Formats: sequence, C-alpha cells, structure tokens
Amino acid sequence: MTISHNSSLQKATFFLTGFQGLEDLHGWISIPFCSIYLTVILGNLTILHVIRTDATLHEPMYYFLAMLALTDLGLCLSTLPTVLGIFWFDAREIGIPACFTQLFFIHTLSLVESSVLLSMSIDRYVAICNPLRYATVLTPARIIKMGLGSMFRSALLILPLPFLLKRFQYCRSHVLAHAYCLHLEIMKLACSSIIVNHVYGLFVVACTVGVDSLLIFLSYALILRTVLSIASRQERLRALNTCVSHICAVLLFYIPMIGLSLVHRFGEHLPRIVHLLMSYVYLLVPPLMNPIVYSIKTKQIRQRIAKKFEFVKSLRCFHQD
Repeated sequence: MTISHNSSLQKATFFLTGFQGLEDLHGWISIPFCSIYLTVILGNLTILHVIRTDATLHEPMYYFLAMLALTDLGLCLSTLPTVLGIFWFDAREIGIPACFTQLFFIHTLSLVESSVLLSMSIDRYVAICNPLRYATVLTPARIIKMGLGSMFRSALLILPLPFLLKRFQYCRSHVLAHAYCLHLEIMKLACSSIIVNHVYGLFVVACTVGVDSLLIFLSYALILRTVLSIASRQERLRALNTCVSHICAVLLFYIPMIGLSLVHRFGEHLPRIVHLLMSYVYLLVPPLMNPIVYSIKTKQIRQRIAKKFEFVKSLRCFHQD
C-alpha cells in the first residue's frame, strides 16, 4: 500500500502494520488469529455465564474471576478490529482520535488486570490466613469497591497519556510497528522532547504494576508461612492447590510483560518479527489461557462447565427422539 505524505493527511492519521514482508500471507496468518480471538471470547463468556447462573459460585473468589474474565474480554475486543482489519482488508489507516482511544483502552485494561490479580491474591490470603473472617472481610460491597477502585485508578492514570501525545507534532513517519496503537511507540514518532512522557510512563508503571507485583509477592510469602505451619501434609497441599490457578494467571500476565520490556530495551538487534510476536503474546496469551487454566484447575468451574455441556447434549438427544 502506498502511503501519501500529504501534510494534512499526516496530521490526521497513523498507519498500522501487520507482518511486514508477509502481506501476501495475511489471509493465512489471520486464521490462527481468528481462532485465538474466538477462543478468548467464547472462553471468557463461558466463565462469566457459569458464574452468573450458578448460585453456588456467588462467592468472592468467583466474583474476582468474573472481573478477570471481563477485563480479558475487553482487552481482546480493543485490539480485534484493527488486527483483523489489516489481515482481511489491508485497512492500515487509523485516525488519530481512534488511535488514542484504542491506546487508552489497551493500557487501562492492562492496568486493571494487574489490579484484579492483586485483589485475587488478597482473596487467597484472607481465605488461607484468616478463614474465619473471610465472609466478613470480603463482603459483596467491599468487592464492588475493590473492582471500581481498580477501574478508576487505572483510567485516571492512563487518561493523561492521549493529551500528552496530542500536544506533539509528528514530523517523522506516521507508520506504527504494530497492528494497534501503544503509547511507547507513538511518542517515539514525535519531533520534540518526549522526556515528560517517559517520566510519566515510568511513574504509572511503578505505582501500578510495580506496587501490585510487590504486594502479590508479599501476600504469597504470608500464605506460604501460614501453609507451612499447618501440621497435616494433606491440608497443606489442599490449601496450596486453591492458589495454583491464580499463580498461573499471575505468571501468564507478568512473564510476557517482562519479556516484552526486555525485548524493547535490549533486543534492538533481534529480528522485527520477534518484537511483533512478543507484543501479541503479551496482549493475547493471558486472555486466551486464563479461562483454560481456571476451567482445568478449579474443580467447581470444571464441574459446572461439564454440567452445562451435559445439559446441552441431553437437549439435543431429546429433540432427536
């Protein structure tokens, strides 16, 4: 696709990029991406449906899981239009307002996910270290406040980013390296100093993901201390087993994030496709794997999903008869 360098167009649009050099294969590349997006949507909607319709799952642990599923669903839907638009229609052009809106939702939902993972670690801490106070500490009202607090904290911290980017003149190429808009990438296209954006970006990461990860580590250190003090080996394993799904979710979120940061800072010599794949892993793997992990490792969720499938199967057999 030929990019016009008309100044008025340059002020109004950015150009997204798929897999550069593989444009002829975009139709085939779209197949695994479509499968991933479809699995993410169906998986997270299934988790939400099971929790909503089964009264026995109306407990703090599952409310937090529902928040995680909603966040993953939102993160998936925020990138889906532009990613599939490039693969299917070569729709590379995106207006600056639309780009900044997408950027806002991607970064906000990423921070919300970090906050939800922290809330889930608090849930596990209270359940294991203070089980008698579990119902009084994690009341429905407090859970709602925690969810709204996570959302407002993330949104308020990310809200300045589009305005910080809006003040720049973009005299360099308007071609972005990904199929979606990210703050770090857009600010590098600016002509003037980006030190304010750098400092503010580091501040946001430090006071959200940095603090959250530290508190998650602390909560698990306290959980481990409590578990090791339990006399029965069977009870120790049972207590730890309730944390496995959450630990997997934490690793699925933080490992790709750390990997992407390392690639951005120290991997300039690496092929461009490595950067692309790491960014897709960071955005798509947690929403894809979280429902699978919780469906496999959480007995109650697994049983309810199996029961739903059995019910659907019995209905089909009834109609056939």
